[in-house]
Amino acid sequence: MQQSGPSCGDRPVKPVHSAQRRTLVKAALAALAAFAMAPAWLRAQAGNDGATIMHARDASITRLPPNAEAQKSFDSAAARAAKPGRWRTRMPLPFPRSEMAWAAAWNGRMHVVGGYGNLRFDRAYHHIYDAAKNAWTEAAPLPRGASHIGVAIGNGVLYAVGGFIDQIRLPHQDVYAFDIAKGEWRTVAPLPRARAAASVIALDGKIHAIAGASGRDIKKSVDWHEVYDPAADKWEPRAPLPDARDHAGAVALNGRIHVIGGGLDGSSRSSDLHQVYDLQADAWETRAPLPTPRGGHAAAVLRERIFIMGGESTGKLHGQNEGYDVKTDRWESYAPLPTPRHGAGAATIGDAIYFAGGAPVTGTAFLTSVNEAFALN
Repeated sequence: MQQSGPSCGDRPVKPVHSAQRRTLVKAALAALAAFAMAPAWLRAQAGNDGATIMHARDASITRLPPNAEAQKSFDSAAARAAKPGRWRTRMPLPFPRSEMAWAAAWNGRMHVVGGYGNLRFDRAYHHIYDAAKNAWTEAAPLPRGASHIGVAIGNGVLYAVGGFIDQIRLPHQDVYAFDIAKGEWRTVAPLPRARAAASVIALDGKIHAIAGASGRDIKKSVDWHEVYDPAADKWEPRAPLPDARDHAGAVALNGRIHVIGGGLDGSSRSSDLHQVYDLQADAWETRAPLPTPRGGHAAAVLRERIFIMGGESTGKLHGQNEGYDVKTDRWESYAPLPTPRHGAGAATIGDAIYFAGGAPVTGTAFLTSVNEAFALN
């Protein structure tokens, strides 16, 4: 029986003619050339829809260290939630970034600023993730690059507070405000004292900067609590956090600020403390401690629960995802983070928490572009 060409099953396959073959070969060679010219870290494949890893200092290192898997921790002392939720892989960051420390969302979009990236520790990057489109765009960069920047959005303005201008050292006190509608940054009143890795929250029209790390070379955790009034362009002191720490997670819920976990003196030791600030009383109280002590984690509110996910502690990279019910003062364990990380950008958009970038091992040697989303249904 005569055939017109090779076949696949019952479907004939059209032969490739010489002109087509030459075109295909040229395209393939061009792609190989482009791939060969790409940085080594970009050629390193790490799964998650093309997400990559990168070494913070050496572009020739393209693989995680041998102990990376052993660092991962998933077990929680909290009871398992009846409905643990699920994770989905989303579009990764345009390139690996870490030590943004936090992110903030407005109008369905998450803003991720500063951090480590492309062999520097003081990047001014500003990426915006659109959850509806599952896509990233680049926005106006920070006026001054840094890592461990505290961020919060109030009344359509993104505030970037303090940060380190070198690798976990040299904190600064500059504060910048980004008008989301105009797409422009401006400088506002600086922090009274330089610090980084602070917990920053927008509440009732003001910006709270709580705790963090200070000191030029030797990092010391601080208990400072200062509030910025945009109308007056001025900072004022408030009741300090009862226990100094940095890299803590913080959220506002029902008119109160929760500060949870964190590290001491640059995350060398991890905390399980959970302290809540009452604006009217200008006072703090203690609530149920975090089941898994850690710092550098994400904190976000979803369906009236506070979720703490990711982070690190001595020798451990945390995938634990623990949720707190303010009504019962009780923690439960939820579906763990598929790719444990610390120093990521995370925020709630709609009915999900998005967790982007971060360090895929303990310490600051590696960065990733992984982006994953957690939902309860």
